[in-house]
Amino acid sequence: MEPITGSSSGAGSCNCSSAPGKTKNDQRPYKGIRMRKWGKWVAEIREPNKRSRIWLGSYSTPVAAARAYDTAVYYLRGPTARLNFPELVAADGGIEDLSAAAIRKKAIEVGARVDAEMSCTSVNMGGAHGSRSELKACWFQEKPDLNKKPEEDPDGED
Repeated sequence: MEPITGSSSGAGSCNCSSAPGKTKNDQRPYKGIRMRKWGKWVAEIREPNKRSRIWLGSYSTPVAAARAYDTAVYYLRGPTARLNFPELVAADGGIEDLSAAAIRKKAIEVGARVDAEMSCTSVNMGGAHGSRSELKACWFQEKPDLNKKPEEDPDGED
C-alpha cells in the first residue's frame, strides 16, 4: 500500500510545523508514526476515551512503525479502523486480552518482526543483481552451537 498522501480531518490533525515549505507528509509517510531527529521511526497511539498514549516502539523503518500502529489501532478500534496496510493486519493472529499492555506487546512484536525482515532484505538486496532466490539468511536466522566456545576474530583486535 502507498503511504498516506491526503491529510486527515479531525480534532488533532493540524500541521503545526514551523518550517516553511515542509508538509506533514514529509515527516510522516504513514498514519500514527513520526521520525525522531536522529532517524529512528516511532509509533504511538492514544487510548480511546483517555488522555494517555500507548507507546508502540522505535523502529529503523517507517513500514515497521506503521505495521506496529496498524496492529494497535486494529485491536483498539476494530475492523473499521483506518489502517496503513489493511491487507496485512488480519494475518498477524489475534490476542485474547485487550489491555493496553497486551496491545503494546503484540504491536511491538509485529513491528520488530517487520523491522528485522526489512533490514535483512535491504542488507541482502544491496547489490544491483540480487533476486529473491539469492537472499541469504541473516545472522539472527543462523542457529549457533551454544556448546562451542566462540572463535577469535581473525583481525585480533577488539
